[in-house]
Amino acid sequence: MLIAIDKRGSINLPSAIRKELGLETGSYLELEVVEGGAINLHPVSVHRAIRLNEEGIEKLREARKSGKDKMPGWLIEEMKNAGAGSKQEVP
Repeated sequence: MLIAIDKRGSINLPSAIRKELGLETGSYLELEVVEGGAINLHPVSVHRAIRLNEEGIEKLREARKSGKDKMPGWLIEEMKNAGAGSKQEVP
């Protein structure tokens, strides 16, 4: 498949390829230049970092002190009420 580079250095991926890979506006691709000059593009998911205020950092410290096998009750309750859209149940 032949595609052109525009004056800004951008390329357009044909819609058939975008649909096949599930790419939409705002999707990210990892670009890799391999031996011989070939270019590989790999779809990737980018997740934003979470910033905690002092209260959140203190709760995180408390959770870390509570041990590895049991989450503190307050954290379990907050996860249940977070409304993150996950269908999974919290233990």
